[in-house]
Amino acid sequence: MKSVLLSAAIAALMATGALADVTGKLVLYTSQPNEDAQRTVDAFKAEYPQVEVEWFRDGTTKVMAKLMAEFEAGAPQPDVLLIADTVTMEGLEAEGRLMAYPEADVSAYDPSLMDAEGHYFSTKLITTGIIYNTAATMIPTSYKDLLKPEAKGNIAMPSPLTSGAATIHMVSVTSHPDLGWEMYEGLAEQGANPQGGNGGVYKAVAGGEQLYGFVVDFLPIREKANGAPVEFVFPEEGVSYVTEPAAILSTAQNPEAARAFIDFLISEKGQQLASDMGYLPAHPGVTPPAGYPALGDIKLLPFDAAKALAEDMDNKKRFTEIFGG
Repeated sequence: MKSVLLSAAIAALMATGALADVTGKLVLYTSQPNEDAQRTVDAFKAEYPQVEVEWFRDGTTKVMAKLMAEFEAGAPQPDVLLIADTVTMEGLEAEGRLMAYPEADVSAYDPSLMDAEGHYFSTKLITTGIIYNTAATMIPTSYKDLLKPEAKGNIAMPSPLTSGAATIHMVSVTSHPDLGWEMYEGLAEQGANPQGGNGGVYKAVAGGEQLYGFVVDFLPIREKANGAPVEFVFPEEGVSYVTEPAAILSTAQNPEAARAFIDFLISEKGQQLASDMGYLPAHPGVTPPAGYPALGDIKLLPFDAAKALAEDMDNKKRFTEIFGG
């Protein structure tokens, strides 16, 4: 009994010492909403109180524009990136901009959500499916339902020219053998006019300007709980998804604190934080927030980030040919 207690005490001291050894300043660039970013930083600092965190927040496109300017000047600032999508991370990885962290414990996760070499780590699942206004007479269960006469002239879509999630949705849907580019051609014939981001789609459908749309899950699921006249559908073919991946830059000034930040995000405590903020956690052992099915009950559309990066220009060109713009 004494040996067990002694071992436990030593382990506790070692863990405390390890935490205390992580010090200095950590610079984070993120596309999280401000409130989410602050909660993430506060929760991390509660675990690593000796680390000072400095963070910059904007949309992924603007974060990357700032970072690219810093690369050009030879003075990149962040230790860690926490942004919307894996396609952007694949581009940085291909340029040698990311530091591998293969020792990170991802054993609980679906391997398809993580980079095999540990260059980036998915921190949640933000899926895109179908939103509809409860005044709609046709209740969709499949993407193809949006090609029915009842949906004509009543479809809102975010544009992949401005939204990363919309880009991944387009690639995922058009790669599906039963949907393909014919699905997007059909949406154009239905009068869909893709523009802007997910927020505009949500407002159009919730406000009754349109009855149907493609949108990220948390907007209608959260607002339905607040009385909004909307429903979210996980279509039978599956949903596309972004994973808000985090990565350490190869130029990180404080790689030790950066690794600690990654460890926190993918820990059960970090994943519980994601759930508490209303997102679907990527960790299968963490309970999703109210309004979501269990992770195992959600069908995800296959997605190859490296292939999407290689074909990005061709895909967007084809999209523009279909819808104009």
